[in-house]
Amino acid sequence: MLRIKPKDACRWDAVALGEVMLRLDPGIGRVRTARAFSVSEGGGEYNVVRGLRKCFGLQTTVVTAIVDNDVGHLVEDCIMQGGVDMSHVKWVPFDGIGRDSRVGLNFTEKGYGIRPAVGCSDRGHSAASQLKRGDIDWKRIFAEEGARWFHTGGIVAALSETTADLVIEAMEAAKEAGTIVSFDLNFRASLWKSQGGTERAVEMNRRIAPLVDVMLGNEEDFTTALGFEVPGLDAHISNIDPANFKKMIAEVIKLFPNFQVVATTLRNARTAMQNDWGAVLYADGEFHEASTRTALEIYDRVGGGDSFASGLAYAFLAGKSAAEAVNYGAAHGALAMTTPGDTTMATLREVEAAIEGKGARVIR
Repeated sequence: MLRIKPKDACRWDAVALGEVMLRLDPGIGRVRTARAFSVSEGGGEYNVVRGLRKCFGLQTTVVTAIVDNDVGHLVEDCIMQGGVDMSHVKWVPFDGIGRDSRVGLNFTEKGYGIRPAVGCSDRGHSAASQLKRGDIDWKRIFAEEGARWFHTGGIVAALSETTADLVIEAMEAAKEAGTIVSFDLNFRASLWKSQGGTERAVEMNRRIAPLVDVMLGNEEDFTTALGFEVPGLDAHISNIDPANFKKMIAEVIKLFPNFQVVATTLRNARTAMQNDWGAVLYADGEFHEASTRTALEIYDRVGGGDSFASGLAYAFLAGKSAAEAVNYGAAHGALAMTTPGDTTMATLREVEAAIEGKGARVIR
């Protein structure tokens, strides 16, 4: 079982390191033909602490960098609505046109029927991508203020040549302070493309992995981002099969025995609007599975995995068992995909009702 610091010894229940972008959403239409977009904030690592704050009521903070202009303050306004503390945000001067530093943009289509969801990022030269070792006072965060859980992932690690080292610096400081470290592999080929591709991703992730307590990722993440080849594992088989994940973990744990928890969502996309959805978690030598939700109706699939991570983290922070944690994660992820945007609109009561299998009858 994870040894988590007591709540009264820490200012923060959870801290995240990652980029926060503006998401521009064309609704049910397409980016290429849109004339209007709705705007929200999102980022793989940030979404986890946002969920922990907004849905589960924990005290969280985000470590990132944002440009000091009106677009940057739009991101700030969105973050403030989600309740995540911003005292560890590095504000970067604006040069007038965004040549030196800018806010990253993420154009996202929901998908419909046989047309899958699509993400198109415009994030080059972003403020967060320029963060490097020495920019953040990690001692203040982990040793002086105190944090119970630290979450980061493969997206921020891939942003630039400096951010992977920043991730390692943060993890080392967290480990020294006794903070639980979670990492979501979240492999994005587009981010690694200009930095050595998959080989570089494997190299950096294997440097990061020995510092991780809770490793998250799907089968593609483990095979591509960590470089595992498991005999008998068909790379094209549906990710919904828990047996495949269990084969994978048996190999992963041999190389990284420091992993105390390994977990993944299990998704089979029947259509953009109907997914089979489940989850598997490994801890203390045992596997725990959440009940698969067959043909789960999806409104917006982006952020489901991040909400799985926040539900799982909440359960452990609340002193619940590994078997309970995988169900909190799966239920929260499922609920998050019923609403628009990267971030959750669910409540703890709704998560627990979903775990209990309560139906969707109208609530009056």
